[in-house]
Amino acid sequence: MTHERVISIRWKMMMMVFASGFMSLFGAVLIMFGIYSLGYAGPFRYLVTNAFLMMAVAVVVTFALFIVSFLAASSGTIRYLSMISSAVNQIAGGDLDAYIPVKSKDEIGRLAADVNQMASRLKESIEEERRAEKAKNELITSVSHDLRTPLTSILGYLALVDDDKYEDEVTLRHYISIVHEKAQNMKELVDDLFEFTKMTDSAFKLDRSEVNLGRMLEQLAEEFVPILSKAGMEYRMSLPDQKVVVQADPSLLVRVLENIMSNAVRYGSEGRFMDIELHNPPGWAVIRIANYGPPIPATEIHHIFERFVRVEGSRSRNTGGAGLGLAIAKSIVNLHGGTIRAYNDDKRTVFEVSLEAK
Repeated sequence: MTHERVISIRWKMMMMVFASGFMSLFGAVLIMFGIYSLGYAGPFRYLVTNAFLMMAVAVVVTFALFIVSFLAASSGTIRYLSMISSAVNQIAGGDLDAYIPVKSKDEIGRLAADVNQMASRLKESIEEERRAEKAKNELITSVSHDLRTPLTSILGYLALVDDDKYEDEVTLRHYISIVHEKAQNMKELVDDLFEFTKMTDSAFKLDRSEVNLGRMLEQLAEEFVPILSKAGMEYRMSLPDQKVVVQADPSLLVRVLENIMSNAVRYGSEGRFMDIELHNPPGWAVIRIANYGPPIPATEIHHIFERFVRVEGSRSRNTGGAGLGLAIAKSIVNLHGGTIRAYNDDKRTVFEVSLEAK
């Protein structure tokens, strides 16, 4: 391994001073020697014969040559500092695209690199703040829309009840049932919002423990049997012979798998099966849950883990939630250091969760 020698700016300045001093002394000696050589035969005779005056002229000439030599030697550094100063002023004025070429590896070069890094991070911070502001506005808009729709229905049916605009008790109970369903939808949305906010909080901590994924998948599959039967479906499971264990928060991992299975039933009821697979490549546990419903359009499949994205492109709640479930699932998997993705594969829609295995 080679180590590149970096000369400090202090040593460079000392070298410039030394070089300028040497050049000025050498130049002064040459000039004074020329004056002395021509002095007796020319106009410098009085100067040559006066030792004190000769010494004064030598000092002045040496000092002048030193100043000229030092300015010439340091002109590049001065221009570089002026360039850095100009770039800093541009950044202070709001031009975060200003860039300083790093011409050396000394303190001034590191200063240029630090200014570039500062501008880059500041730009990223501002862009992140803008994205957060945009996301907040989108969140408010989406939540307002999803709350307003059931709330409008609730108010409408309650108005009918309040005005006694129902024929009999059966109709009244029907109105109350609709109000209850819409209120339940609102509660689910609020719960999902709370869960999503909690999952995306950087201060949130996981309660990890050892989880046997095969056993967890078997338990969840059995719990989903009534739901699958109601949809005219059944599950098929494929597990490895060896036990697959991960360090995870069990309750949150169950939330992820339940959400994916619910989506498989909701959007895959046209198919007969829900496939549940567990694979164990070296160092990883890979869970795949697939359904045989209509495939997710290629233009939408990469966005389904974003909040409030729903595949059917409708804000109607007839087919499920408000589009927060998969966003919550992605946040939980990310907290575990894993990955989640969806893809269409041989007439199946597959959701794949990958976690580090023990």
